[in-house]
This record gives sequence, structure tokens and C-alpha cells, in this order.
Amino acid sequence: MAIGQRTWRNVDGARIEGTWRHAFIRNGGNYFLTDLLIYADGMVDCWGLETLEGFAGKLASGWVATDLPEGARASAHHLASWKFAEPKSWLTPEMLLGEVRDDIDNLNGRPDSTRRCLAAVDVFRQQPTEANRTAVREAYEAIPEHLRRYALGDMDRKDFPLRVIVTGPGNQIELWNGKTVDVTEEMHASALEYFAEREQLRKQHETKTPADGPTEPVESSVHLNQVVFPRGWPENPGTLVLRNEFPAPIVMGSRTYPTVAHAYWALAVADEHRQTEVLGAERPYDAQKLAEDSTLRDDWPQARVAVMTRLLRAKFQQHPQFAETLMATGATRLIYTEIGSSFWGQRGLEGRNWMGRLLELTRSELVAAKLDILQ
Repeated sequence: MAIGQRTWRNVDGARIEGTWRHAFIRNGGNYFLTDLLIYADGMVDCWGLETLEGFAGKLASGWVATDLPEGARASAHHLASWKFAEPKSWLTPEMLLGEVRDDIDNLNGRPDSTRRCLAAVDVFRQQPTEANRTAVREAYEAIPEHLRRYALGDMDRKDFPLRVIVTGPGNQIELWNGKTVDVTEEMHASALEYFAEREQLRKQHETKTPADGPTEPVESSVHLNQVVFPRGWPENPGTLVLRNEFPAPIVMGSRTYPTVAHAYWALAVADEHRQTEVLGAERPYDAQKLAEDSTLRDDWPQARVAVMTRLLRAKFQQHPQFAETLMATGATRLIYTEIGSSFWGQRGLEGRNWMGRLLELTRSELVAAKLDILQ
């Protein structure tokens, strides 16, 4: 399975998620190790985009190769070339096609062949009819053969309980050592109990609360959008007070800065005279433009996060009412829009949102101080 490796392609401005795995392409009698790219819309790039049906045809023709003959020439582009000596392939065309189908299902958030099989088992447990057992068998056989033993994620019993359900009492099942035994009623009941315990453990896991709380925000995200108000800021600005250009004078050292934005750009500029001009700019926008036309301090990209962190702490320490607004955002993710900066802001899927992250950090520090945790 390749789903752990992620990629994507752009189709008319839309991002199509994908994954990839290694594969051999046979072209002109030679074999080329390359990346097989699999996309959520069912397209597969095997030296050219193909539909899933077209990819199946490439497998059947040997263009995407799973049979690697002794002595055949192979290469990895700009890396190495070699001849196969005692080659052994772990996949058949059917296995690889099954993996790709599963990858497409996973990319779309749909149950893959393994999850469909386990869902069929759940139905059988509720209504243990032979028709439902047949459905389990068909779903089990739809799992790529080499992945069936991993279907339960049980390194000790492998897929044995699943195969017992598929086989049914009175029929023979093959053991790990190649011997066969009859499936007894007791063996079948034990397999059903295995799945009952498995279901119970799954429910316990789903309802268990991590000791350190959730890994994701417990509430929806808050967008701190960049807005221009030609007639001045609104009387009730709400979360807009969290933005760097909002008029919240801060004192740092011997200087008072009209906004965080003024302070940031003044501190970024190397020339002291220019710093004064930036500090006196009428608007944060003007301060930024002055800085953009100036020489910035050496290593400013390495220092800017620390500088911004200090400025935010000063702002919310010196303006408790704004600190309350920040803390009132709770455990939400803060998404900060900053036109022209994909470092500080985020727009759609693009941007690193460092301002949002630092505001979340500052919020956490304010809450910890309010709870008197670190005293």
C-alpha cells in the first residue's frame, strides 16, 4: 500500500490528491524503475495518465511490469543500471491492481477492500446466514491476496479468525504449516467471540479521551482576515483587535509603537534614521512599504519569529482587554490572512500561517498565567 506517500496534481486550478509507489515500466525490452502516481480521481500516471481501466490494460500488456525476467536490463533514471539476477517479484498484476484500487478508495475517504470485508463480517455477526457468509467470502477474496493476512492487524493470529468465518463449520481450512483441519462449531464460535472482543476494544478506543486532551482544536477555526476600513476601524471590532495593524500602542524599550505592524517593520530595518521614518508612518501599510524599500537587518529571516513573539506578548500584556478577546477564542485554530506574505499568513491551502500559530502560543501563555500554573 502506498497511501503513506502523498503527492498531488493541478487540474484547472483544483488540487487532486494522490499517492505514489515504485514500479517497473517495460519499454522496448528494458525495465525502468519509476514512480507510479495514483490520484483520487482514478487517474494513474505510468509514464502517461491513464484511467484505472487503462492502467489495468497496461498491467495486462506488461507495460507496467510485475514479471522480471532473469538477465533483463533495468535502470533507475540518472541513478544506476543493472541486469536482473535471480529476480523475485512480490506482486502479480492482480495484486498491484488491487492495491491501486484500494489507494484510490483511501484517497477519497471510502472503505477499501479490507474495510469492506470487515463491514461484511459485522453484518454476518448480526445475521449469521449463509448468504451473508457468502458476502464475507466475496469481500475477503476481493482483498489483494498478499494483504489478506494483514486484514485484522493481528501479528499473532494473522487473518485466521476471518478465514474461519469465511470457511464455516464442517469445511476444511489450511493452517500456517500447510496442513488442513475441519472447522468445528467451537472454532467458529471462538472466531465470532474474537470479533466481538475486537468490536468492544474498538469502541473503547474511540471513546477514550487522551490524557493530554485532543490533538486538534475542539472548536472550529477562527479566520482573522485582512480588511481595509477607509473610514476607520469599526466601533465594535471583535476579533479584529488581534490583527497586527489594529491601533494598539506598545512600549518596547524607550520607544512607543502605534501598532505591532509598525514595531515589526521598524525593528526589521537596519538604518536608524529609516527606523524613525517607519515608526512615524501614518498607516501600517505605509510602514511596510518604507521597510520594503529599505535594507533589512542581517539574518532578519532567522530573527523575525522571535521578534514577533516578543511584540505579541507586549501587546496583550499592555492591553488586557485585547488579551481577553484572544483568550475568548478558546481552543480554536487561528488562521491569519496576510496578503503578500505566505510566511505569516494563509490563504486557502497556501501559506504557513506563522501569525496564527504565534497568536495561539500567546493565547496559551495568557491562559496559563491566568490559571497561575507556572508560579
